[in-house]
Amino acid sequence: MAYAETTTVPVEKSIGEIIGLVKKAGATHIAQAEQPGSFFIEFLLADRRIRFRVLLPAIEEMPKYDGRRNTLPEVKRREILDQRHRQRARALLLVIKAKLESVESKVETFEQAFLANVVLPDGFTVYERVSAPIADQYAGGPPQMLLTGPGGRG
Repeated sequence: MAYAETTTVPVEKSIGEIIGLVKKAGATHIAQAEQPGSFFIEFLLADRRIRFRVLLPAIEEMPKYDGRRNTLPEVKRREILDQRHRQRARALLLVIKAKLESVESKVETFEQAFLANVVLPDGFTVYERVSAPIADQYAGGPPQMLLTGPGGRG
């Protein structure tokens, strides 16, 4: 079961909580935007521009039938869609809260926790820049597990 799968918290409230959370952590230049199929939260924290983009399902992706193979009316499909959007917003709140806690607790550095979401000067995130090359590197299968660090260092 997905986190917050049955939440009733509106998306807007979750986004407001995220904004409050990052402000409390010292973020500035906070922005939010939505477009068909996704929403964004972007902010400046620890001298880094951070962006989270959350993909949202479309009505076409919602089930057309219930468990008994009865056709679901459009209004029911829309309710399911809204629920999935609320769930994703709550999950993003959890992710950002966990990353900030990880940094605060010194489990990770800020860069380690937020690296994939750092926005580069060209407007792309680190994830957007490195995901395809990493996939290419793994195309032949994953590397062997190492008991030592990279390059044979312990």
